[in-house]
Amino acid sequence: MATKRKAIGTSGKKPKSPPARAAKSTAQKKAPSAPSSDDRARKVALAIAAAALENKALNVEIIDVRGKVDYSDYVVVMSGRSDRQVNALGRLIEEDLEKNLKARCLGMEGMPQGSWLLMDYGDVIVHIFHEDTRGYYDLETLWMDAARVPVEQ
Repeated sequence: MATKRKAIGTSGKKPKSPPARAAKSTAQKKAPSAPSSDDRARKVALAIAAAALENKALNVEIIDVRGKVDYSDYVVVMSGRSDRQVNALGRLIEEDLEKNLKARCLGMEGMPQGSWLLMDYGDVIVHIFHEDTRGYYDLETLWMDAARVPVEQ
């Protein structure tokens, strides 16, 4: 005759389901949360573009590279007419963002030469080219399929 064995630690009873959560009423509102990093990055990119245009940068573009690269959410590309203007744009953008958004530039490369300046704002990367150098590297074609954020020229 076969005997039924009981598994250790089970009572033979059906497990209880977790308690049902009360549905939130539409009258309850969420507390306002801090802006997401996407919102912050977009705001920084737009502020960079505005500062650049205010200081006579040419062909300013904001490229949305979220999901396409892992080091940035936005890339801002612009041109200056001379090496001196490229360097000035870099300095003025850095000052403007620190003053108005409390956003600090994490790193800057290319300052003495002035043909291509790279600025790192974490989720936003800035490329400031001399007009001739921009055409040679043509960075925008790397992200042809990426969305562009409208910039008022």
